[in-house]
Amino acid sequence: MPAATRKALVIGFGDPATQTSGVTQDAQTATDTPRRSGWWLPAVAGVVAVGAALGVGEVVALLIDLRSSPLVAVDGFVIDHAPEGGKDLAIRLFGTNDKVALQIGTIVLLALIAGGFGVLARSRRWVGHAGFAVLGVLAIAAGLTRAGASPAWALPGLVAGLAGAALLAFLLHQVDLGAGHTAADRTAFSGADPTSRRRFLWVSGLALVGGAVGGYLARLASSLSNVEDARHNLVLPTPTGAPASPIPGSDVGELRYVTPNQSFYRIDTAIIVPRVDPGTWSLTIDGRVGRPMQISFDELLSRPMVERYITLACVSNPVGGDLIGNAKWLGVPVADLLDEVDPDPGADQVVSWSADGFSAGTPTEVLRDGRDALIAVGMNGEPLPVDHGFPVRMVVPGLYGYVSATKWLTRLELSSFADFDAYWVPRGWSQFGPIKTESRIDRPRHRSQIPAGEYMVAGVAWAQHRGVSAVQVRVDGGAWNDATLANVASIDTWRLWSWRWPATSGSHTLEVRAADNSGEFQTDQVAFPAPDGASGYHGITVEVT
Repeated sequence: MPAATRKALVIGFGDPATQTSGVTQDAQTATDTPRRSGWWLPAVAGVVAVGAALGVGEVVALLIDLRSSPLVAVDGFVIDHAPEGGKDLAIRLFGTNDKVALQIGTIVLLALIAGGFGVLARSRRWVGHAGFAVLGVLAIAAGLTRAGASPAWALPGLVAGLAGAALLAFLLHQVDLGAGHTAADRTAFSGADPTSRRRFLWVSGLALVGGAVGGYLARLASSLSNVEDARHNLVLPTPTGAPASPIPGSDVGELRYVTPNQSFYRIDTAIIVPRVDPGTWSLTIDGRVGRPMQISFDELLSRPMVERYITLACVSNPVGGDLIGNAKWLGVPVADLLDEVDPDPGADQVVSWSADGFSAGTPTEVLRDGRDALIAVGMNGEPLPVDHGFPVRMVVPGLYGYVSATKWLTRLELSSFADFDAYWVPRGWSQFGPIKTESRIDRPRHRSQIPAGEYMVAGVAWAQHRGVSAVQVRVDGGAWNDATLANVASIDTWRLWSWRWPATSGSHTLEVRAADNSGEFQTDQVAFPAPDGASGYHGITVEVT
């Protein structure tokens, strides 16, 4: 028999289970030698194994804490240790979807790595076991380093690693049988299933679907926890004094002074939103204080509360960006609580700690200078959304969120800037984070087409806790034109503005600038967000037809 014919009898995945009658000694020897199929089936086996392992890890984590799942723990570790340039780029590219992008990227990377494990393990079985052992150890280590972790947080990584290694070994065994590992193997396998190919495909499909469904259901079950019920049933207390009423003349056209909760930006370090039960929540105030205290949620709600409009902004917001929003907040003044604990005169920093381990350092004097810094429980007339810090968060006018706006708040620690650097400071951001004067054009949009004639250009400007006194617009680098300013509740919010432009045909560039209440205009010097906020004029190009 020609060599090519002999080779055809044994090389394909799913060859006939028996081919021994009438073969030559040469062919029998070739059949008894292990044959290897191509690389793609082992690669698929590796991808399937890691996908199923991630799903198993999510399900196990649901029984402990979803933040202990391998995917969440590893991505949390990446966020904590990624270079600042990478984080800034991720926020610029994906905005508030940066965490979704990170998780998708992690899954793709793991699939590529596991596919490589499958190819290598085709001829060296130990590679598959060793590879998943390494991934499991990394997941365990990442889980145990997360804030609030217990020894049980090692279980999701351990079980996921074992499940992935076992599934990879099983699938590779089917590949070997179908490819003709030996004549004896082929004969033994030709039993209940017609071919090993069918078994490989069925198991692979079920494993992938099972992993995806298990992971989805674990996330869904977490989101349907009793925390959502507690939030839904919570009745907010009535604020002391006058509630924050709507501000007549604060809107401009379709632009709104108040940002709806569902549209409010969210930037934080949490891959999985912490779900804090208000029934067990407490706020600890300690550190360099004379009288440490601890407050339950019910005790907090019983205290006098105020309601204020306050604009929050993220330091990562680029010029013209949308990582800023204005809302009506209900809460207890931070200054009242600090007065009760008697801070040490040298405690110039209040470190606010989140349930997920995040920390922000706020100057103590800022929290006690009369501004409406709040321990907030309400947002736009309803309990804080879980994504925005339920049950309790910090809100401080005039400072970027990374040094003030801690969500899922659990502790206030009096310290000093000389003794402790909060989360973002060792990563290259400035310690204090006062918000810069900035402005933005929202109407028309960049690169849009508008009709010739009078057109209302509009947008927002902000200089929190200083207030906006003027906004000006210019066209094609010409003279500055004064815009009309809308009403505001206080100097702690942004201000909407508008300008009637006699637009003429052609391509035009519009720029905007704002001045605070001291009369000082924002700088035209361009700066990226790091280390203390972006600056420069926001400009757009439009086509007038």
